[in-house]
Order: sequence, then C-alpha cells, then structure tokens
Amino acid sequence: MSIETAIAALVPVLGERITRSKSDLDIHGRSEVHYPLTPPDAVAYPLTTAEVSEIAKICNAHDCPIIAWGTGTSLEGHSLAFRGGITVDFSRMNKVLQVNAEDMDVVVQPGLTRAELNEELRATGLFFPVDPGANASLGGMAGTRASGTTTVRYGTMRHNVMALEVVLADGRIIRTGSRARKTSSGYDLTGLFVGSEGTLGMITEMTLKLYGQPEAASAAICAFEDMDAAVQAVTETIQMGLPMARIEFVDADTAAAFNAYAGRDMAYKPHLMVEFHGSETSVAADVTSFGEIAQDHGGSGFEWATNPEDRTALWAMRHNGYYAILASRPGATAISTDLCVPISKLAQAVAETRADIAASIVAGPILGHVGDGNFHAILLIDPDNPAEMQAAKDLSARMMQRALDLGGTVTGEHGVGIGKMDYMQAEHGEAWAVMGDIKCSLDPNNIMNPGKLVRIGN
Repeated sequence: MSIETAIAALVPVLGERITRSKSDLDIHGRSEVHYPLTPPDAVAYPLTTAEVSEIAKICNAHDCPIIAWGTGTSLEGHSLAFRGGITVDFSRMNKVLQVNAEDMDVVVQPGLTRAELNEELRATGLFFPVDPGANASLGGMAGTRASGTTTVRYGTMRHNVMALEVVLADGRIIRTGSRARKTSSGYDLTGLFVGSEGTLGMITEMTLKLYGQPEAASAAICAFEDMDAAVQAVTETIQMGLPMARIEFVDADTAAAFNAYAGRDMAYKPHLMVEFHGSETSVAADVTSFGEIAQDHGGSGFEWATNPEDRTALWAMRHNGYYAILASRPGATAISTDLCVPISKLAQAVAETRADIAASIVAGPILGHVGDGNFHAILLIDPDNPAEMQAAKDLSARMMQRALDLGGTVTGEHGVGIGKMDYMQAEHGEAWAVMGDIKCSLDPNNIMNPGKLVRIGN
C-alpha cells in the first residue's frame, strides 16, 4: 500500500482540490455517534465523473483506500477512514442535470441533498419523498439504501432509484438501469449498488422517481397510555389499509426530550405521529378513520396540523429527535441502533427492548418508523465510562438477536458499515460469503471503503 504515492499522483489531476489541511481531515473524520475521530490521509473534491474515474485508477494502482463521502450523516461508521486513504467528497458534484416532469423522474449528481432537490422541484408540482430526517446527500442515501418517515407510503431508496452511473474500483464507468419503469434485461445491477455502502463503486449520477405533490395533507400527534396500545393502533391502521404517508412512534422518554428541546408540552406518555396525503375528501376520510382507531386503543390529546408551517414544525421535532435525546444528558454520546421486524412482531420487540433497557445502567429512549416495523434505540452513554459503553453494546447485541429471533433484520435503515458487521453472519449465513465474493470480483484490491459491510482479505 502506498497512500503517499497515490496522493502525489492525484495532485496533477485535482490541483488544490486534493487537500491535507487539518480542518478538512478532521471534518471528514467525525461521526454522528460514538466513533472516535478517524481522519483520512487526504480529501479529494472531484467535479466530474472523469475525475472520479482518474481517482479510482490511481488509487487502485497504488492500493490506496477510497471512502466516498456525501454529508457524513451515517450512523454505523460508513464514511470513516478506519484504514486511512482518501476520502472523496462529492459536495461539488451537486447539480440537477435533467427534470423529466412528464415522466416524473429526475437525473441528479450524488452530492445534491434531499432538501436541495425538493427546492429545485417546487415549481414543477413534483417532489422526491424519501426522508431519512437528516438533510443527507442523495448519493449517500442510495449507498446506504436509506428510508425514513415516509417509507410506509413511498418506499425506500431501493424503490426509488431507477438508474445509476457508477465508477468501479479500476476506474471503469458503467451505467445501470434506465428511465423505463420496468425491465427484464439482465442482472439488477442498480439494486446491487443501492445499499452497497461504497464498497463496490462510487455513484456519480442517479435517476430517481418523482411523485406529485399531494392536494391536501394532514398531520397529527396523539398520546397513549402505554407502548403496547400505541403499537396495536399502528398495526390495526396498517391492516385496515389506510394510506398513511407517515406514522411514527416515540416513547415517553422521547416525548420528555422533545418538551425540553423544542418547547413542547407533551404528556409523559408514548405518542404516535401520523400524516395523510391525498385529495381533500380522501384525507378527511382517512383522518376520521385513524381517529376512531386511535381512540379505540386509548389515544387522546389529538393535535392536528393541516397548514404547511405547522406540519413542518411537527416533523422537524421528530427529525431532531436524536439531538433532543442527546441534549437530555449533557456531555453524553450515543450508540444509536435500529432493527426491523414483521409488523405482527413489533409490539413484542418494542416491549422486550424497553424492559431490557429499563433493567440496564444506561438510558435508551425509543422512537421509530413503526409503520414498517422499524424502530431505534438511542443508548446514551458517558464516553469516558467503560461500564456504560459495554452495557450499551450488550443491549444492542440483544436487540439484534431479538430481531433475528422474530424473523427480522439487524438494521432497517442504518446500514451495516462497521457497526453491524458482527451480526451479518447470523442474519445471512453463506449469503454473506457470497456478498464477499461479489466484492472481490469488482474490487479485487479491496480499496473501496475497506472493512465495511463484508469481511475479506486485508
């Protein structure tokens, strides 16, 4: 491995757009959660796919690791340079290349963020719905197969990425998929790269599905006496086939954190947050039906929001949930972990997780996208307290085993990175080895985000 030689060879290609300044290295060495500062050896800022290809060719020739970077909001160490190397920051490849309003799709560069895309689309009557909360880059969202609060209606990135341009480890530029809405042509390479976490190649262009902005939208928040009642209300709502745009759950500890962080006055109880999209008539009918279901399960204190400002404030509170929970214990960091189970097992998974946390030495508020069986525990720890760190890791391990025992997955949306590697064999068995075989085939020198997702070679 010769990282220094690779960096020297990239200077004629990128000039000042490859940097080793401490501030740049530190920015790209930080994580949202408990991982220590892990800076790369250099940061590259490409402007074109051709430059990305040259970066890959040079790094491959010198066995230099490459870590693709969007906005750095991932939670399992995906974008940290644990083996050194060059971080490729796509923030300057952030253009909307083509809006195809009649076909309801858009072609974008990977550094564009979700919020920037929707701002560009405002005049078209269309929007891109996948909303993980953070204003993440679209390339990063594809790389981690992101989902979020709207998944229950609009699907994950897997459902909304139609085509990709990808630079492989050896510098080859390939295109996968097309703007057609379906195909029977060959292997699904688009699906392969969506969720590959930068371990197979670097995404340099994306074609995404768009949706019409709804005529009407209504959001609400309501309280329940206990978590089981709230989860049962979610289950019945889904089984009734109500077309929810979002349905979120927060426990009593999270509600208390919202009160302190956002100046709310929520009861110290579990809450559901829900939103419906459609016509004025359909939304009104859905609201009525949901209200009846919630009341049957003891729901109370309904607070409805129909104008955009109030709905934005409601979801901003939910999207800032992680920071509200962190603020509830000043000086703490967190192990933020997620799991996903079949809807029929959701109440059991939440109840057992809550009891497990209550019996431990660490606090762990729970919140999540319960409409698709996915929830998160934010395990708050003193970073200088080894006992708390170990207790949180043990809790997380039991959560992962619980998910597998209930027929689910160890991560519904955080992805694997380095944080969930230890559970991949248990979930996938020999299929995990097949993933490693695919990695070796496309990246035999193991330069693309090494040490993440799969465990191979060096």
